[in-house]
Amino acid sequence: MKLGEVPEPKIDYNPKHYLCKRAPGALVVDGRVDKPFWDAADWTDDFVDIEGDLRPKPAKRTRAKMLWDDDYFYFAAELEEDQIWATLTERDSVIFHDNDFEIFIDPDGDTHGYYEFEINALNTVWDLLLPKPYRDGGPALNGWDIAGLKTAVHIDGELNRPEADNRKWTVEVAMPWDSLKEYASEGRPPIAGEYWRVNFSRVEWRAEVRDGEYRKTPNPDTGRPYPEDNWVWSPMGLVNMHYPELWGCVVFADANGPFSFAPPADERIKWALRRLYYKARNYRAVHGVYPNGAALAADREAAGIATAIEAAIETTRSLFQITAPSADGSAVYCIREDGKLWKESI
Repeated sequence: MKLGEVPEPKIDYNPKHYLCKRAPGALVVDGRVDKPFWDAADWTDDFVDIEGDLRPKPAKRTRAKMLWDDDYFYFAAELEEDQIWATLTERDSVIFHDNDFEIFIDPDGDTHGYYEFEINALNTVWDLLLPKPYRDGGPALNGWDIAGLKTAVHIDGELNRPEADNRKWTVEVAMPWDSLKEYASEGRPPIAGEYWRVNFSRVEWRAEVRDGEYRKTPNPDTGRPYPEDNWVWSPMGLVNMHYPELWGCVVFADANGPFSFAPPADERIKWALRRLYYKARNYRAVHGVYPNGAALAADREAAGIATAIEAAIETTRSLFQITAPSADGSAVYCIREDGKLWKESI
């Protein structure tokens, strides 16, 4: 498959991070997030526009919480809303055609093999597995389901009732590790001190009331609904959630810690390699071939990509691999034309 141009995110690399504590006991999943189970969990920062500082702050507050235990990865979300509506009732519908809340999880941080979850205010779910991002030729496997998934929605107001005093809707999700460990390191749940790449998104459509019902507001110039807003936890720098390299870092903690988190130095090396991958893909879109070392070095210098890493590239007509040493010199990181990034010991 010929891989095309890759839009480059317009953002400084600074993913959000979150310390995910152990759950205090079993969760009764009813959609309410104002109960003792969640007291130990901190709220994330309020969500921002998917493009970050390029766009205004969201008009409605969204935030999330996380906890974990030996069996589940737990999520809670609170979405302030004066228009609470949903239409889709069949599992694996394209839920973002309604207002929704979404979870993205890349367990091992290689940007391949990750999970997407969407839920609307009717508690209708779409869960799918992506072997690789769409930009890298990946299909979405809609037939995959999170076995043992538990979800619930609580409405603070009334669903699909425009005259109601609507304030917010809240979500609870419990995902079993057995359904998530396939793409995790060593095929297992996380242990304290490890971190997974995670992000959240809220899709919000402009709506109006017609004939006593919520309807998406049409743009008079096109007759079609206005584009949806996308509000996220860790900003992406472009309107596309399928850049796992920009998702936040969720650090799993227990009673012994960790109690703080600073991204390892290797994350900056991986980001520099990722930016070179963008450059190599886009070079081929213009020139018909992947760049040699000199061309890639020129692109790196022109783009201000960190020169502290000694990156090398190997190319064929349809393939490339770029490598750079880890911060401590004990390994090398590699990235190839389809975006897969991995570590090899020296």
